[in-house]
Amino acid sequence: MTDVLRRGRASLAFSFFAQGVAFALLVTRIPAIQDRYGVSDALLPVFLAAVPILAGVGSVTTEQLVKRIPPSRLLRWSQPVVLLALLGAGAGDGVAQLAVALGCFGLAVGALDASMNMLGVSLQRTYGRSIMLSFHAVYSLGGIVGASLAWVGAHWQLALWVSYLPVVAVLLPAALVGSRWYVDGKAAEPGAEGAGGEGGTLVFTLLLPLCLVMTFAYIGDSTVSNWSAKYLQDVLGSSEQLATVPYNVYMVTTLLGRTIGDFGVRRFGAVVVVRAGALVAACGFAVVAVAPGAWVGMAGFTLLGLGLCVLVPQTFAAAGRLFPGASDAAIARLNIFNYVGFLIGSPLVGALGDTWSYRGAMLVPMVLVLVTLVYAHSFAPRGDRYGGGHERARAADVGRGGNGL
Repeated sequence: MTDVLRRGRASLAFSFFAQGVAFALLVTRIPAIQDRYGVSDALLPVFLAAVPILAGVGSVTTEQLVKRIPPSRLLRWSQPVVLLALLGAGAGDGVAQLAVALGCFGLAVGALDASMNMLGVSLQRTYGRSIMLSFHAVYSLGGIVGASLAWVGAHWQLALWVSYLPVVAVLLPAALVGSRWYVDGKAAEPGAEGAGGEGGTLVFTLLLPLCLVMTFAYIGDSTVSNWSAKYLQDVLGSSEQLATVPYNVYMVTTLLGRTIGDFGVRRFGAVVVVRAGALVAACGFAVVAVAPGAWVGMAGFTLLGLGLCVLVPQTFAAAGRLFPGASDAAIARLNIFNYVGFLIGSPLVGALGDTWSYRGAMLVPMVLVLVTLVYAHSFAPRGDRYGGGHERARAADVGRGGNGL
């Protein structure tokens, strides 16, 4: 494998890491942001919903831009905007400034998520073997680091901008320097097996099963991130301190699952790994729903991390295999359903918990994750052999290559 590819893979992995840190620093300090700007409980959901909605707009815009601009260039400039917007959210002194900062964050993060996964899929195609899970593993690692830094800031009662500034000062120049080595892998010819063209009803019809899987996976993920602490404390009777643990356990097991996941895809194929992940995640929700106490509930959240962690990376990879001649467009459209699931998941569980029960509410994402089994055939290899238990010969054609600053 050439040094160009190795550097491209390492630089893209760092981009995933930086994004994991930035996103965790934002979402874990929401209460502090609310206090700083005096945002009411009634207005807070509007701000929180605006970010994924604008991210969806950013992803749609990216689909059009990559027809003329390489994904590497979009990633190179969207990542600094995300980091600066994070700093802006912590350094402003008025609600209007917060709105602008979060708006920029949302638009840029949509372009960032889409372009990162475009480069990941094209690199995987060039490598000729499954590597997508490794990128998302690094994202999980970044999330753990970001959440830990947020804890330090909260523990020492640091001002938000004091917490954010050193992180941005380190990550932003490092990301810019690393962006020199991004690699835009060469796409397969549009006439290749499975290619559906860029646009039209046929493409979306073929992509729809993957869109549903992406949505269901993020409904499950947002359930854990938004409701695990409340569920453990209010339903299972844990202490406030113990209630903070499930999400950390979930993130750690997500990291572990993604670290070894590529080996599973190479050995058993993507379909088997996705089915196994869906079953493990469903078991996790079932354990959480019937848990008699906090420690059994923790075991359920552990299973959730191991199961859900493989679904999103493999969904992006499957889109690249399904549309080898139009993978950038497919990934940009698929990425929108990341935010759809995030928007649906938390309100859905909250509404069911209030009107029915939180134990019963946990069964809904369980059923949705199980629906993934119906669509598992969409993850089968087509023109590309990686992900089917049969690696093809490694390629050294890196297409356009990395672009300089």
